[in-house]
Amino acid sequence: MKSLIIILVGLTTFVCQSLFAQTVDKVEPHFWWSGMKNPELQIMLYGKNISDFRPSIDYPGIILKNTVMVTSPNYLILYLDVSKAQPGKFNITLTRERRKIAVPYELKARKESTDDIQGFDSSDVLYLIMPDRFANGDPSNDNIPMRKDYQVDRNARGARHGGDLAGIEQHLDYIKDLGVTAIWLNPVVENDMTGGSYHGYASTDFYRVDPRIGTNEDYRRLIEKAHQKGLRVVMDMIFNHCGSDHPWLSDIPSPDWFNKLDWWVLKDSTRFVQTNHAKEVYYDPYASDYDFDVLVNGWFVRTMPDLNQKNPHVAKYLMQNSIWWIEYSRIDGIRQDTYPYPDYDVMVEWCKEVMNEYPQYNIVGESWINNTIGTAFWQKDSKVNFGKNTELKSTMDFTLMGNASDIFHDQSPNGRLSRLYQHLCYDYVYPDVNNVLRFLENHDTRRFLPEMPEDLSAYKQGLAFLLTIPGTPQLYYGMEFLMYGSNNRQDVPGGWPDDNVNYFTAAGRSPIQNEAWNYMQTLLKWRQGNEIISKGKMKHFQVNQGVYVYERSYNGKSVLVIMNGASREVNLPLNRYAEVIRGKTSGKDVITKRTVALGQEIKLVPKEVLILEM
Repeated sequence: MKSLIIILVGLTTFVCQSLFAQTVDKVEPHFWWSGMKNPELQIMLYGKNISDFRPSIDYPGIILKNTVMVTSPNYLILYLDVSKAQPGKFNITLTRERRKIAVPYELKARKESTDDIQGFDSSDVLYLIMPDRFANGDPSNDNIPMRKDYQVDRNARGARHGGDLAGIEQHLDYIKDLGVTAIWLNPVVENDMTGGSYHGYASTDFYRVDPRIGTNEDYRRLIEKAHQKGLRVVMDMIFNHCGSDHPWLSDIPSPDWFNKLDWWVLKDSTRFVQTNHAKEVYYDPYASDYDFDVLVNGWFVRTMPDLNQKNPHVAKYLMQNSIWWIEYSRIDGIRQDTYPYPDYDVMVEWCKEVMNEYPQYNIVGESWINNTIGTAFWQKDSKVNFGKNTELKSTMDFTLMGNASDIFHDQSPNGRLSRLYQHLCYDYVYPDVNNVLRFLENHDTRRFLPEMPEDLSAYKQGLAFLLTIPGTPQLYYGMEFLMYGSNNRQDVPGGWPDDNVNYFTAAGRSPIQNEAWNYMQTLLKWRQGNEIISKGKMKHFQVNQGVYVYERSYNGKSVLVIMNGASREVNLPLNRYAEVIRGKTSGKDVITKRTVALGQEIKLVPKEVLILEM
């Protein structure tokens, strides 16, 4: 009899567990916090035929406001008012006839202060890292089982190479020593895609770090350690699309969850329409409705289906997800991918939501537009946005990136620095030029250096310009090692245990690499805390004899930059620059520490750059 009871108890447990597994497979978000300024919490439950159940919650201060059933029977979306709830654990009870299932949930205690969530600003220099290509600190997670097949092969550009969060954590001292102040990582969330999606831009789980680069706790620990070293961390997010292997594609919640869903359902190549990337339609006075529709509703690529932010449940899910990551991991800022592609009004509300919870925060939107006026359209308080306001604090200067390499590598007698002068003339359209992200290269572009240089004149001028003009500079990993060409996602030698060369050490770098590394470090260390550069005014002069001269000034102090873009020696008369020299007879060069006389003229060697503290 005792054996029969044990068998029956075991069978009952097995049946209950089986029923539970069939009905509640996923809860998003996994938990939340009490004390948030926005009292509404969306909880998405997923499980087989879960819409047959009716939810209830018996916990003081929580009101179940609404239950949403979508087209698929396997989802339930709950909306709770938690404004009066205290931290604690409770059950979401799901009832169908006589069956009840208890889904555990928790409201955690929110930290009393958000001072550790710092935002980022023009005093920072962001260092962009592609985690899969930087360093492999934990080889044990390289080939772990995933739902979809993938390849790990360092000799294949499109495969995973094994870089991870542990590798970044192990090199935080290196990053700190280089002199940058913030780290921006390409997306870290799960990309369980056929082939691997090593770059991170095809999300398959918005709440989970990809296990091949680490865990959620690894990510949080990395940020905590970065903060301890005085480094800020920026998270890369994507609201426009997910990956085609996201579970939402195998069990579509509702027909309006994605834009142009029929393109996916029919899998008909003749019907598939990719976005046209015509971001100009937002301000083009002659733009057609057709072109606008294809921009915002077309899929980014076939493997990245377009989410429909006009669906209020999708919009709430995405906005809440970003708040969850900020509160959970304490990230200091967000870089939002493909910013003009999602629904405009939803992105405005998202910015407001984030800034309401974290007033000191910063978000930079990727608006890849090749002119300054179009870029300024997207910044908060823009005067060229037809009376609207994006509420987006920072935008990105792709125009500078697109022209910089050609300008600084030009070998004509007078050079092409006049194009830099002309570019900066249009900064007047930005409502806040200090919150414009300036960069020479990133993960989507060719490297600034077209080939391994024999001398560093172009490198030094480009870097000096980037780090002394108004705005927030961003560097891309590998620039300090002189990585070049179209292969812009290389592994860092020394980041893998079996590498024969280690670029992370001076001994592992060539002499010219060390010259480049030291030049960058000197500039970065000098820039830290330098309010002349981060807050100061700028005054520049038209290029004369190929030489570009500009001043940064703040609180009575100034820095004078003299840049010879010519491939010849220039004797530059200084009388036209009297208003920035102000009678001073010399300046001290930031790099060489030598005193440079400022008399009637100054002799400049070809491609020379001077950064003079006056």
